[in-house]
Amino acid sequence: MLAPSYLPESKHTLITELTDGLESSALSWLSGYFAGVAHGRQSGRVAAAPPVIAVAEPETARRLTIVFGSQTGNAKRVAEALSERVAVEGLNVRLVRADRYATRELKDEQLLYIVMSTQGDGDPPDDSIAFVEFLNSRRAPKLPQLKYAVLGLGDSSYPDFCGISQRIDARLAELGAERLQEAGAADLDIETVALPWQDGALGHARKALLQTQAASAANVTPLRPKASVTREQPFHAELLLNQPITGRGSDKDIRHLEISLEGSALHYKPGDALGVWPTQSEALVERVLAVLALDGNEEVELGGTRRTLGDWLRGHRELTQITRPFLAAHAERAGSDALNALLQPSGAQALRELLESRQLIDVLRAWPATWTAEALLKSLRPLTPRMYSIASSQSVVEEEVHLTLAHVGFEVDGEDRWGATSHFLSNLVEGEKLPIFVEENTRFRLPDDDARDIIMIGPGTGVAPFRAFVQERAAAQAAGRNWLFFGNPHFSTDFLYQTEWQHALHDGHLHRLDLAFSRDQTEKVYVQHRMMERAADLFAWIEGGAHLYVCGDATRMAKDVHQALLQIAIQEGRMDDGRARAWLDDLAAQGRYARDVY
Repeated sequence: MLAPSYLPESKHTLITELTDGLESSALSWLSGYFAGVAHGRQSGRVAAAPPVIAVAEPETARRLTIVFGSQTGNAKRVAEALSERVAVEGLNVRLVRADRYATRELKDEQLLYIVMSTQGDGDPPDDSIAFVEFLNSRRAPKLPQLKYAVLGLGDSSYPDFCGISQRIDARLAELGAERLQEAGAADLDIETVALPWQDGALGHARKALLQTQAASAANVTPLRPKASVTREQPFHAELLLNQPITGRGSDKDIRHLEISLEGSALHYKPGDALGVWPTQSEALVERVLAVLALDGNEEVELGGTRRTLGDWLRGHRELTQITRPFLAAHAERAGSDALNALLQPSGAQALRELLESRQLIDVLRAWPATWTAEALLKSLRPLTPRMYSIASSQSVVEEEVHLTLAHVGFEVDGEDRWGATSHFLSNLVEGEKLPIFVEENTRFRLPDDDARDIIMIGPGTGVAPFRAFVQERAAAQAAGRNWLFFGNPHFSTDFLYQTEWQHALHDGHLHRLDLAFSRDQTEKVYVQHRMMERAADLFAWIEGGAHLYVCGDATRMAKDVHQALLQIAIQEGRMDDGRARAWLDDLAAQGRYARDVY
């Protein structure tokens, strides 16, 4: 291979000696290292070599494959942490997202760990649908050679808690694989289950994999740099603006929040999410203490940490959502046959209705029971951060991050109920601080080629990331066209960011805007109806290379939009149902059909 003219003659021999005989993985690492050096010099910084860890040679060690499926990034984070722990011990490991896993390789795997989040009530995350369908199909191979372990992430306020991971675990056993340890089922306090599960998985990996005595310098894996602001160590940011953006008379209370990142060194990309740690409402804490006749000043020690009961409830325990484990514990204390009946298979529908429409305080009042402070805290789920799609581009707002927030509120027996974090944020006063961190969402990214068209479908607060998309594309002077579908109940009160969209249309940064205000006419009209009205153009854009994005409610909207896309493929592409589904699956596999649904 001839060296380029801009490479000095004196360096030719050195480059040849350096690269001679290296494996492709080592060459890829060198490529990334030299790119980092170039970037550092261009920015005036000296680039240091990334920290490396040795990995055993493939020909002398068996391999552990870790497959993860993640909707919001939690499963990805857990899988990455496990991968690093395995690699640090010199074991051969690869980490792969479920939609990037070549299913033909499954028949040859000998050691497989799966980390899978749950979407909605027991469904797989978007990036794992094809993988799960393959496992459940007749094409899935027998796996007598495979040893495996499964970790599920879910939310026990849903009836089918970690349902998809449980079914994957059972299916692998059905195919003849050997289960190394019981499937883990992590609630929103993920580490409580994930860390012990990882410890066990690491022990099995040590036994199953061969280790080399000497690390090979030709096969190294860079460690991910550790961020200074993390989920566990959030940045306390100042709230700059808390502005209602729904009109007087709207049934919704939607806010636009602007938050300062000054001093945080936080960076984000359009499509990422902002994590927020809430503080429970003082009024709600007082209600819980009163109904249980407990003293908020009583000190309780848990896990080596000592706090008052009031402080535990304000900042460290979930009070607005009910979980099955708590219901089971409360039913035993209350001695309630009615509550116990809800936890049986025959009570599934009634349980679902309870979980969706009632909160902890309602259960405590409906089925009185005696709790000690320590027992209560051990039974309640730890408070966890909530994730919000970022509604701004850092290319435009610089050291700020913007959110589009719906304040979740309703009444039960004439008394207000609310969502913990939306209530916390809605009641923050400008100038107050809130604990935040950034969660990457690499599956919800603008196309690398900015000449590609994009189609954005985001009713309600699902429009948030598309505000960021349009800002970013405008700042980059992207050549591709931008098409937005937006819907809400009423034009006059619920047209979020109306002025911004009008300016974007005028300035050529938004090329098409289709609106669906569902209650402004007798017959309800939603975004999927507008999509069908524009079916020919939509199909033409997609066939022309456009990227398609959906953000918002997973329960109804996302499913209705998906069905509309299938119908468009059948109608405009002259496909049958099977081909239409394969067409959408292929778009997703290409990264051209991405969803951020919740």
